[in-house]
Amino acid sequence: MVFSSLLFLFVFLPAVLLLYFASPRRLKNLVLFLTSLVFYAWGEPVYIAIMLLSTVTDYGFGLLLDNPKRPRLTRKWIVASSVVVNLSLLSFFKYADFLIGNVNSLLGTDIPPTDLPLPIGISFYTFQSMSYIVDVYRGTARAQRNWIDFGAFVALFPQLVAGPIVQYGSVAEQLKDRKVTVELFAEGVRRFTVGLAKKVLLANNIGLLWDGISGSSLDTLPALTAWLGIVAFAFQIYFDFSGYSDMAIGLGHMFGFRFNENFNKPYGAQSITDFWRRWHISLGTWFRDYVYIPLGGNRRGLKRQLLNILIVWLLTGFWHGASWNFVLWGLYFGIVLMLEKMWLLSWLRNVPGTVRHLYALAAILIGWVFFAFDRMPEMGTFFRALFGMNGHGLWNDETLYLAYTNAILLAVLAVASVPIAGRIAGSGLARLWRRSGAMQLVWHGVLFLLSIAYLVDATFNPFLYFRF
Repeated sequence: MVFSSLLFLFVFLPAVLLLYFASPRRLKNLVLFLTSLVFYAWGEPVYIAIMLLSTVTDYGFGLLLDNPKRPRLTRKWIVASSVVVNLSLLSFFKYADFLIGNVNSLLGTDIPPTDLPLPIGISFYTFQSMSYIVDVYRGTARAQRNWIDFGAFVALFPQLVAGPIVQYGSVAEQLKDRKVTVELFAEGVRRFTVGLAKKVLLANNIGLLWDGISGSSLDTLPALTAWLGIVAFAFQIYFDFSGYSDMAIGLGHMFGFRFNENFNKPYGAQSITDFWRRWHISLGTWFRDYVYIPLGGNRRGLKRQLLNILIVWLLTGFWHGASWNFVLWGLYFGIVLMLEKMWLLSWLRNVPGTVRHLYALAAILIGWVFFAFDRMPEMGTFFRALFGMNGHGLWNDETLYLAYTNAILLAVLAVASVPIAGRIAGSGLARLWRRSGAMQLVWHGVLFLLSIAYLVDATFNPFLYFRF
């Protein structure tokens, strides 16, 4: 698996870039489409058929919709058919065994599970493909008549596996005409390098702390050790996922695409509403545009708005995985957002910013407990430790040792994950540093070499969002 990652870095990507830039403009999307299929096939050759089925189906539905004279009811049925096909594929592979397991538990049956592996990236490219159909139906995008261009949109390898979710309207013009400048390509290389370093130097290393704490005897954890563990998980998932998004955005720049940002310093949020405007922005935008607003959004009174928030967050939780902990995670954040909408945001506006920030961090960390444990007994045991209800006190010698040995890493992670990093980057000294091409080259070169050295020496550690 490590060799697969290195093959991508040292063989696949340079080969694709050479082929892409050597090709005439009319063939560039074909190169991207075919090489994206090769990239996908490297991990799951059989499941190319699933992605191609989704691509061909929605391409055909888009052409059927591209007729303003077609009756409105017929157009609605076309959209509904696309949604059914896409969600059926997603549900079969992602949720069939979850449903079978729950039916067996409730009814005492013995239905055998499918035990099919989840196709990589299916949650992401399914949502992208559906967004295209809805946009064409609404008239905010024209149907794509070039099948290769549409295939390149669905299969585009930089963000295929774990996002960000790219809505068709944001790249429609770029599929037809884009230009790679030296500046854009260089920015892409820098962004890719930073994302790689976030994953392998920061996320993987703080993940060792979380693995050690979560893999120990949970019922004997002191409260501060439990809090240290969930802080480590929060940093791990942020730098892991935002690192992948940075790599995807950087790769997009190298091919002339400008993908929307997916993170905006979410741990600097001062409410949960603020947090979800900063975390996994592409997913939140997708649910807002294609679920929340069609349900009525905030246009039908407070009660209906609260119901819409609850529906969206139950679906958001279930999107993340076929497990009850994700449903609880979505329900938890849905309830917190409902409380903020009813009165909590008004109260927060009248307290100091530090209080708002501490409230948001506490609520976020509690939410990550639901996300981190897919087994309810372990989750309950960890919650008891977190709130000092297991009889093992606040800390012990191991707590102090873990805090001491990880202090520098935790400090770096904290500074890098809140807006203060942006203020540092905006200082006069930082601006001078950014204008120095030689220093930039050295810095990013060091990051890249350190990351590769870590990959060679480490065991396989995939991106956390690969499982979604």
